[in-house]
Amino acid sequence: MRGSFDARNRCASGAYELFAADGGAAHVSLFASGSEVALAVEARKLLAARDIRARVVSVPCFELLFALPEAERQAITGSAKVNIAVEAGIRQGWDAIIGSNGAFVGMTGFGASAPYQDLYRHFGLTAGKVVEAALSKV
Repeated sequence: MRGSFDARNRCASGAYELFAADGGAAHVSLFASGSEVALAVEARKLLAARDIRARVVSVPCFELLFALPEAERQAITGSAKVNIAVEAGIRQGWDAIIGSNGAFVGMTGFGASAPYQDLYRHFGLTAGKVVEAALSKV
């Protein structure tokens, strides 16, 4: 998913800002990888409708992100007051990005089998749940 053309390989840093917050500094940073990025983008729009500025950061590779010097990592992760990870998996690894006070919207267990749309609803992996998590922290 891209907002505009960029010749750089933005994935080479392990993470990159996909969409900046509109209208100023971000209140919320939404971090996601893979298909969950679309949920974060949808949540960003829903938050904007509530006058909450959110940015979306795609995180395709933790290892590459963690290998960056601290200043470069911080430039990517940003300084929003609220950090939320959106993951169709468990929280493991995300605290290094969102902090121990960050919110996690994802699964807490495994074993269910169904079409992904049904599983996302079952586990609360929806844009609405991301918005709820943001509102609880803002």
